[in-house]
Amino acid sequence: MKIIKVFFLFFVLSPFIAQAQHKGLFQSELFVLKNDTLPLRVLYPKGFDQNKKYPLVIFLHGRGESGNDNQKQLTHGAKLFLDSVNRTKFPAIVVFPQCPSDSYWANVKIETDSKGKRHFFFRKGGKPTEAMSLLLGYFKQVEKKSYVDKDRIYVAGLSMGGMGTFEFLRRKSNKVAAAFAICGGDNVANVKKYANKVKLWIFHGEQDDIVSPQFSKDIITELQRLGAKPRYTFYPQANHNSWDPAFTEKDLLPWLFSQRRK
Repeated sequence: MKIIKVFFLFFVLSPFIAQAQHKGLFQSELFVLKNDTLPLRVLYPKGFDQNKKYPLVIFLHGRGESGNDNQKQLTHGAKLFLDSVNRTKFPAIVVFPQCPSDSYWANVKIETDSKGKRHFFFRKGGKPTEAMSLLLGYFKQVEKKSYVDKDRIYVAGLSMGGMGTFEFLRRKSNKVAAAFAICGGDNVANVKKYANKVKLWIFHGEQDDIVSPQFSKDIITELQRLGAKPRYTFYPQANHNSWDPAFTEKDLLPWLFSQRRK
């Protein structure tokens, strides 16, 4: 009886153990700036060679993965880059930083109404948040590495991280070749900072009741008004977790890694 129970537990738990071990390929690192620390998980290419050059991908997580455990930020998106086929086809350095719980990737004011619904008011300009300041500090350091291909730097994110993607672009658009933002948002007055400098693919769920899809639509409209030609995909039945269908887009990584800085 005990043997059966042990076998059953092994059968049930083995996928979770394998997944945890798989995520262990993301090395744990810390970036310290003055008295602040940015936890990071970094996936290096198979057979990483410092004498070669690789694309750099920075992926920004959503609000629910904030903290300082240096683990939760891998909840969504890590599997996409850990896929063995993707790692072989698209060797790259992939960084998942973790936003502190008391900060935010984007410069946005959030108000919660009496029904508990959050409302986002994106700011034009302004100083970066503590989390974004740390990320910018880390980026300044890592982009100088000899093994980083400076013409193939990419940024991506979901929800708060989608907002952070636009935030990063308006501050470092001259450094980024392409980006994809999932269920994010920005003040349309900021769009001109990155409109014709960065290739963009924007995703959103039409049923999103947390971050309105109108934010993405307004950004797309402004990009087009400024002469840019962003890619965009709206999922009619998807709610806030539009990252699930976005990560299954077969053209996502081929598109991303084919882009080079203008």
